[in-house]
Amino acid sequence: MSQEFNVETKIEGNKLIIEVDLTKDRGLSSSGKNILIATTSGSKPVPDKPEVQYGLNVYRKPEKK
Repeated sequence: MSQEFNVETKIEGNKLIIEVDLTKDRGLSSSGKNILIATTSGSKPVPDKPEVQYGLNVYRKPEKK
């Protein structure tokens, strides 16, 4: 999983707005402990401000059986 998934960003004034659709998932994380909902797959530059970086992982625990 080396690509950004389910993460949209935009700049509004001096704020970075990050949008994630919580209804999507990419399946189990590499550890198998969580279900990945969104990821930047590491640090990414902020649009129009490459000197600023951000990183994001959004996940949930799998339902217990």
